[in-house]
Amino acid sequence: METLILLIVVIAALGGGAVAGYFLQQNISSKRNDKARTEATHILEEAEKQQKNIVLQAKEEAFKIRSSSEGELRERRVELGNMDRRLSNREENLEKRSESLEHKRRDISNRETEVETLQAELQETKSKEIALLEQIAEMSSGDAKDLLLRRADDEIQHEVARRYRDVEELAKVEADAKARKIVTLAIHRLAVDVVSESTVTAIPIPSDDMKGRIIGREGRNIRAIEAATGVDLIVDDTPEAVTVSCFDPIRREIAKVALSKLIADGRIHPAKIEEMVEKATREVEEAIWKEGENAVFEAGVRGLNPEIVKLLGRLKYRFSYGENVLKHSIEVSLLAGMIAAEIGASTEIAKAGGLLHDIGKALTHEVEGPHAEIGAEIAKKYGLSSEVHTAIKEHHDTEMSTIEAFLVAASDAISAARPGARKDTAEHYVKRLEALESVANSFEGVEKCYAIQAGREVRIMVAPDNVDDIAASTLARNIVKKIEEQLTYPGQIKVTVIRETRNTEYAR
Repeated sequence: METLILLIVVIAALGGGAVAGYFLQQNISSKRNDKARTEATHILEEAEKQQKNIVLQAKEEAFKIRSSSEGELRERRVELGNMDRRLSNREENLEKRSESLEHKRRDISNRETEVETLQAELQETKSKEIALLEQIAEMSSGDAKDLLLRRADDEIQHEVARRYRDVEELAKVEADAKARKIVTLAIHRLAVDVVSESTVTAIPIPSDDMKGRIIGREGRNIRAIEAATGVDLIVDDTPEAVTVSCFDPIRREIAKVALSKLIADGRIHPAKIEEMVEKATREVEEAIWKEGENAVFEAGVRGLNPEIVKLLGRLKYRFSYGENVLKHSIEVSLLAGMIAAEIGASTEIAKAGGLLHDIGKALTHEVEGPHAEIGAEIAKKYGLSSEVHTAIKEHHDTEMSTIEAFLVAASDAISAARPGARKDTAEHYVKRLEALESVANSFEGVEKCYAIQAGREVRIMVAPDNVDDIAASTLARNIVKKIEEQLTYPGQIKVTVIRETRNTEYAR
């Protein structure tokens, strides 16, 4: 029972607590709701204020925009009005210009008509004048035009030739003095002996009895000599001499030395001949080497390959137009070096090019081709500079690529042109003289011509009525050009054109 009462009391207490909690919760919720309503009302009021402010600002902005737009619209209307006025003015101006242009066009048309009329009248007058002039001159207008053009062409050529002569004379006046001084100085500083040689060599013998011993029984000795040396041995009626003939000068020298030794020894038979030829060959080779060394030393050229020195020595036995090639090469080297020193060019290149310019002639029997190209290949093969083998290659060309090549060519011509330096056969000499005179006589206006100074100068007499002073200068240049193109000659040839006028009167 007590338990039940206690249970009822507990239940009742729990129910009362629940009811009290409910009312407490309702009270708290009511307070929260009231607070929330108050806050919401405040928020709404604030929102309404902001809305009013925004609407007010929007109205103000709209008013400003409207005011601005109305101002811009008024300005646009003013601008459009101004543009309309300008367009109207332009239209008026264009109409005025159009009227003015139309007036000018009518004036131009009228003037064109007048010009055409005047041109027709002028053409008619010109035709009448031309017909009258043709009648007076007794020639057609075409003939008169051709005559006028010919005269103009002659006058132009005469003026060009005159100016060319004036310029040429001025250049000569300025250049001849210095060139003459340099060349003369170089030539005077160098004086060499003139050596001449041919393709035969006479060997003296003590008596004519030696000729039989040289020939030998049934000619075996002479055949052995010719076979061992490669020369032709001529044993004729020449007293106390036999002749060695060969185009190869080294073979001829070997045969000369060997035969001289055989004659001195007195024992002449095939075995002795072979022994003496071997000794002579060694002696000639030693002489070639010494001559090459002497040439290099005399020319003052350093750093040459020994093979080139040997080839230089071989030139001692080589002759061109009767002139010793080694002596000529030394002379060209010294001349080129002296002239190069005078004008400030490279003396080393000029000397080397001058000394070796004819080196190809030492191999012309063994190698085919011009000696200048052969010499250039030799220089290139043995490591000489490109300037040196260019000078060697171009020393016979009409145009040179370096100043040293020009100096070598000039020195070559100077050396060959010295009186007595070269000789030629009488037949070639006469043919060259005839060829020179034939070239000179082929030009119009030449009356007479003479080849003088052993063919180194041509003097030409011209008709003074047909050739004036200017034409004489042109004629000399044309003859020189034709001689250079058609003839081959050593050194240089001087061409002199002489125009002489004679006036003769008789006193009676």
